[in-house]
Amino acid sequence: MVQNDLMEKETHIMSEIRFQSKYDSNSCMNHLVELQRKYPFIKLNVIGTSLLGTPIYELSVGEGVKKIHWNGSFHANEWITTPLLLKSLERFCHAIAEDILIDEDYAQSIYHQTKLSVVPMVNPDGVDLFHHGSSVAGMYKPVVEKINNQYKHVTFTSWKANIRGVDLNNQFPAHWEIEQKRKPLLPSFRDFPGYYPLSEPESRAMYQLSIQHSFDRVLAFHSQGEVIYYGYNQAEPSRSKEVVEDFQRISGYLPIRTIDSHAGYKDWYIQHFKKEAYTVEVGKGINPLPWSTFNYQEKQVSRICMRSLCL
Repeated sequence: MVQNDLMEKETHIMSEIRFQSKYDSNSCMNHLVELQRKYPFIKLNVIGTSLLGTPIYELSVGEGVKKIHWNGSFHANEWITTPLLLKSLERFCHAIAEDILIDEDYAQSIYHQTKLSVVPMVNPDGVDLFHHGSSVAGMYKPVVEKINNQYKHVTFTSWKANIRGVDLNNQFPAHWEIEQKRKPLLPSFRDFPGYYPLSEPESRAMYQLSIQHSFDRVLAFHSQGEVIYYGYNQAEPSRSKEVVEDFQRISGYLPIRTIDSHAGYKDWYIQHFKKEAYTVEVGKGINPLPWSTFNYQEKQVSRICMRSLCL
């Protein structure tokens, strides 16, 4: 595949920006600044702030009418999706700068036909809590410590929620009330959908960004399972099946139309816009995925990301 050739040729170039196993919100911010310095055609926007006031960044690349969106780290202990996405973005930007072929299209042609939006870290407070513990939780330190003590957790490696115990991917107005009835009733390290939809600033930022741009295709990266969910209540466009099968061909990830789950970002997006939306579950095993698997996961993610721009 031409796409594989692109990844092989870029190995020495991509190593200029170093990744690390404690990839927190500060690492992400520094990485974004470096990416924009290296590729000035990247536009960097702040779409909102977290509960602790951390900026939630969006990167925008391209001038076209086709609108594609990627996001990562909705869940704290799935933080590896952030550097995975940014590595894919860096590959794309390098390809634009050199006008390299991606599949059958030159990157500069894709740049002029497509506008890519990337929110690499939806849940910065949760990611920081995962890496550094309650010392970074500010006014929510008693909350997170109470939750951890309740579940007899010593560390925050199981934490998926935001800094006050709300699961951001159970926050969207797509039959939210179903999840409310069967998920935890109080703040928790995972699964608590909040007291009402879009109660959290992080989920509202994603909602408002999506309403503003009405992307043609969105990919939400989570972990783990090596599967791609592509439907919701039979509201997805017929093209979704064809696209997800193409993703399967290049990555090996298994397409799954739907499961008994509601109120996720992908669920709401399909229900509201009747457009393509995919939840990509990266890797296999348990969360958090081991950092040692990064290079392997990055190849799979990059294949899916690059293909999402070309279809």
